Amino acid sequence: MERPEFNEIKDYDEFCKYYWYREELIKICKEHGIKASGSKIELNNVIKAYFSGDKILPEKRRMKCAKTTIKELTIECGFTFGNRFREFYAEQTGVRPFKFNVDMVASAKAVKENGDESFTLGDLLDIYYGKKTYAKYDKSALQWNKFVKDFCADDVTKIFDKRLKAAASLWGIVRDSDMKKEYSHELFEKYRDSITI
Repeated sequence: MERPEFNEIKDYDEFCKYYWYREELIKICKEHGIKASGSKIELNNVIKAYFSGDKILPEKRRMKCAKTTIKELTIECGFTFGNRFREFYAEQTGVRPFKFNVDMVASAKAVKENGDESFTLGDLLDIYYGKKTYAKYDKSALQWNKFVKDFCADDVTKIFDKRLKAAASLWGIVRDSDMKKEYSHELFEKYRDSITI
C-alpha cells in the first residue's frame, strides 16, 4: 500500500501507519496554519490535535531576559539551541565544540511546554553534567537509526558493499507502507529482490 497524500488521510490512526520525515511534518503544519516547530514528536502531537479538532497555533511571543547569572537566567528568556547559546555553554563547560545532548533538548522543550519559569540555564547545565533530570528524550523518534543499526547487525546484509544504501532502499519500502517501521530478517527475505543500490 502506497502512502496517501496528507489531505486524503481521514484520522490520526491512519496517519500513524506511515512514516513522515520532520521536514514533511513541518510542511504539513505550515500548510494547515498550525504550529510548525519542534521535534518530530511535538509535530506529531500537533497533527494529532489537528485530527481531533484542536488547532495548536504557532507561538508568537518571546519573553525578554531580565536576570544576569546562569543560576538566575530562566529558560524563558528566549533560549534557543542556536550558536549564541552553544557558545555560552562552551564558555561555561570549556568544551569546544559544545553540543547539546538529547536530554537537554527534551528538558528545555518540556520546560517551555510546562511554562516552568523557575527552570534556569544553570539547571540545563546540571542536566548536561548528569547531576539533574527534568525530561528524558523519547528515543522512539529514532526509527530510521534503529532500522539501519538492526539491518547492519544482520549478517546476511553483508552481501551488500554499500550497506547504508541497501538499508535505505529497504527503508523506502517500509517507510511508505503501513508496515511496522522495524527491521527484521523476515522483512529482508521478503523484499531482498526489491533492494536496489
